[in-house]
Amino acid sequence: MTFRALASLFSVAVLSASGPAAPSSPAAIQGVWKTVEVQVAGPTMQTLTNVQPNLTILTGSHYARVEVHADSPRPLIADVAMATADELRASWGSFFAEAGTYDLTGTNEMTMRPIVAKNPASMAAGVYTVFSYKLDGNTIQVTTVRDQKGPIPVPVTIKAVRIE
Repeated sequence: MTFRALASLFSVAVLSASGPAAPSSPAAIQGVWKTVEVQVAGPTMQTLTNVQPNLTILTGSHYARVEVHADSPRPLIADVAMATADELRASWGSFFAEAGTYDLTGTNEMTMRPIVAKNPASMAAGVYTVFSYKLDGNTIQVTTVRDQKGPIPVPVTIKAVRIE
């Protein structure tokens, strides 16, 4: 499974805890985070460590995420006005952007609700994703749990480090 295929499974960030832990306060997870590892569950489990540029910003109740969901850097387009549809897809198709609100529960779960996103379907009424998470100092591990359609069939776990 390519990182791009992973992106479609992971259209909204998800978090996972590896056992019971004290719930984190919103202040504990606030900051700027950079993904350093992505683990895809399932029969062909994969761990990706060559993660392309990404950034997640968490404030008290809002988040913003920009990511590149690809196995390699995006190709540069010399002249956007003259680019073919294939060139545009190759450069911009793997780019992910989303921002919205989030809240935490006492069970180390985070629910993200997009307000604006590159993918218009993510902005539909009632769309959300629930992640479980485990915070260890300046490292957070999150795993997809469920969304408005139900449980996530192939959970993705993301390990990120705080950079600010």
